[in-house]
Amino acid sequence: MNEHRTVNVSVQVLPLVEDLYPVVDKAIEVIAQSGVKYEVCPMETVMEGPLDELIEVAKAAHRACFEAGADKVVTIIKIGDAAGGTTIEEKVGKYREAK
Repeated sequence: MNEHRTVNVSVQVLPLVEDLYPVVDKAIEVIAQSGVKYEVCPMETVMEGPLDELIEVAKAAHRACFEAGADKVVTIIKIGDAAGGTTIEEKVGKYREAK
């Protein structure tokens, strides 16, 4: 199996603060600045690329919440993988077609 295959990793940061959106915005900013392909969704951000790289980006997004002032953060990470790789488009492309 190719260790550089494309996988999907979703990251949901849950800063335990009263006004969470500015903190979440900082986490998304870290993901955006990483250069990986990503999509912000209503409840999580989904990234696409090599697994090791995406895990590092997820860790950086988690840490960004502390840098933005959170004292506690819960981060949920999901990995979508296949032996031949997988993409965001494979999963949701058919739903993006005009109806």
